[in-house]
Parts: sequence; C-alpha cells; structure tokens
Amino acid sequence: MKLTLLLLNSLKGLPARMDHYSRFSPSPLSIKQFLEFGMKSANEKKSFEFLRQELPIRICNMMKEMNLLPEKLLKMPSVKLVNSWYLQTLQDLLEFEDSVNDSPTRERFTESLTTIRNRHANVVETIAQGVLEMREGKWNVDPHEECNIQYFLDRFLMSRISIRMLINQHTLVFGSETNGHSSRHIGSIDPNCDVVSVTQDAYDSARYLCDQYYLASPELEIFTKNGSDPTCGIHMVYVPSHLYHILFEIFKNSMRAVMEHHGVAAEEFPKIKVMVTKGKEDVTIKVSDEGGGIPRSVTDEMFNYMYTTAPSPPKPGTTTIPPLAGYGFGLPIGRLYAKYFQGDLQVSSMDGYGTDAVIYLKKLSSEANELLPVFNSSASRHYKTPAITHDWSRAGNHVRPYHSIYRSMSRCYKTTSIPVSLAK
Repeated sequence: MKLTLLLLNSLKGLPARMDHYSRFSPSPLSIKQFLEFGMKSANEKKSFEFLRQELPIRICNMMKEMNLLPEKLLKMPSVKLVNSWYLQTLQDLLEFEDSVNDSPTRERFTESLTTIRNRHANVVETIAQGVLEMREGKWNVDPHEECNIQYFLDRFLMSRISIRMLINQHTLVFGSETNGHSSRHIGSIDPNCDVVSVTQDAYDSARYLCDQYYLASPELEIFTKNGSDPTCGIHMVYVPSHLYHILFEIFKNSMRAVMEHHGVAAEEFPKIKVMVTKGKEDVTIKVSDEGGGIPRSVTDEMFNYMYTTAPSPPKPGTTTIPPLAGYGFGLPIGRLYAKYFQGDLQVSSMDGYGTDAVIYLKKLSSEANELLPVFNSSASRHYKTPAITHDWSRAGNHVRPYHSIYRSMSRCYKTTSIPVSLAK
C-alpha cells in the first residue's frame, strides 16, 4: 500500500477531502493581479476566501501525484517526513473550510499560514536528502523511475514555489511582518525592481562563499542595454527574492568553475561578465564565465536533480559548505523560479573555454502568469508510461564485427519489409 494511504488511515476524513480538492485545477495568477490586489483592493476577506480554497487545491494536487512515485523513494525517511508535513498542513487548512469569515478567524488564518510556511522551510533540503538516501542505498533506479522522479520533482517544487508565493503575499500584506521588505514592496513584489542591484547582491553573497573556500574569487563586470529607454536603468515589476535565488545559484557555479579551472594559485582570474538587456517583451540577463566550459556529454544532465559534480553534502548541523551543494538541486530549482512567471533559464557552453547562462523574464507583469502543475489523467499516464527506447545508434554501443554487420545488411535488403528505425 502506498505511503500516503497509510498515513491517511490515521487521519479521519482527510482522504475524502483530498479526493475532492484534487479534482480541481489550480487558478494561476499574474504578477499584475498580485500587484493590483495588494495596491488597490487589498481586501482581507477576499484573500481569505480565495486562499482557503486555492491552497488545499494546490496541496492536494501534489499529494495525489506524490503517491505515484516509486515505492523505493516513498520509503525513504526524509520523504516520509515531507509527506507528513503536507498532511499536517492540509489538516490545518481544512479547519477553516467552513469557518465564518470574521476578523478573529482571519487573524487565526494568517497566524496559521505563518506556521505552515515555517514548517515547510526545509522542504527542499529534506526532499533532496530523500533522493540522496535512495541513491546511496541498495536501490537500483531504472531509467523509467529516474524519469518519473525528475518529472515529479519539477512539479512538486514548482508547486511549493507557488504556495509560498500565495502565503507570503497574504502574510506580508495583511499580517504584521515585513521580512526586511521596503515600504514600496507589495508583499514580496517590488514594482520597481532594480535588476542590476539584485544581480550585485547575488554576486556578493556567492563571492563570500567562494572566498571562504578558495581565499579568492573572480571579479564581476556588468553591462546594460535598455532598448526601451537608453537613458534609464533596467527596472521591472518582479519578485526580487526569486531573481536573487536564480542568480545566486548561477554565480556559485560560475565561481567554482573559474577557481577550479584556473587553480587557486593563479595570480588573477578572468572576470564573470553579466549583460542585462530590456527589450519589447523580455528582460534578459546573461552570465558568462571562463571556467573551462562543460562537455556536451554532460550538458543534458545539468538540470537533472540526480546529477551533481560537487562533493556529497554534510550531515545536518554542519556549515562547511553552502546549502544544497552536493544535492544537484541548485540549478534545476533556479530554472523553476525563472519559469514560474513564464520566463526561462538556458545554459550553453564551450568546452575548454566557458559557459553562458541566460535568464529570460517577462517584461510585462500582465504576461507573467504563474506556471502551475495540474494533476490529471495526462500526469498519471506519465508515471505509468515506460521510458522511450532509443531508435537511433548511440556512441559507446557494442559494435559487432564487420562481417556480422554485412550479413545483417544483406538479409535486410533481401527481405520485402523495410526496418522502421536505425540500428541501435
């Protein structure tokens, strides 16, 4: 029996409510909608009504999907812990399902959201630890299972980003906390986000870590090009913390590549160069390093949660390396943050020279809509469909002797049917 069903048996009424809410699709919002609601019509009653329905929908969609993961991953202690957090959160939210929408109820709801956010603060590290437990255990992961894990983590972590966005907006707009946000922020959104300033902040943080490791770090050089108004800097409506996270992960990777490629004994290191542009549709940020590049043979693995070139992460409680180093989650999550509001993160590399990471962000807040996973029959089929078999030859395949290949080709031409695919 699956893990979720086992846990639900001890929580009366939750299975039926989970089935109910998982039948609904999440309702994506745009940055413009977030912004306008917080600025013009900040109505706590409406926010309460929306969230007490929307949050269970997003959570139940993911919990139903989690149940389709390979049994071997669901058995990992860290994954069990994450699942228990989501069950508790669902139970907390359902307490408000039929509550009267009055001031005391809304105050308790806001406090509950803060508790939920704190409870899920370490979800990324914990789910990453669960994958690591499976990798280091005596479990063989076949290609189909690995594909499903990658597919699930993309959707699960995107759902988490969206849930935290909803919670942060409500607690920051209607609660008493500010979390260091300036007065111009609308919740976690900056209507006039300075892209260059956020870039510099992310670089400074990554440089601090690099200095801790290597006692040196590459310098930064920033160029800008505002195609809309050359006389102005580059500003946009965005969530600064999301942009910071993307850039921080990219800078960490670039700095490590530069330091290890050139060696810590080098007298100087090539600068990391950043180009920021603002066009008709996108704000684009390109981060370029001269860290030796990435071989084409591993480029397909860069956004795989199962892949990392860093050492294994430390045990909980130590602070010898940055968070997530060794899990292989940094770059994939950075791409999710970029995609969340219809942007993207793409990486191209020149093996032997360096790597370019390009971040695309929607310039118009009205076009920056949430990209949300939906649990439906199509998603269910993905977990049940076997991995696609290669029908093209691949490097490294076993090569038969020439005379064997010749005999096989001769038989092929003598038959009336023509093979559909090339030899593997």
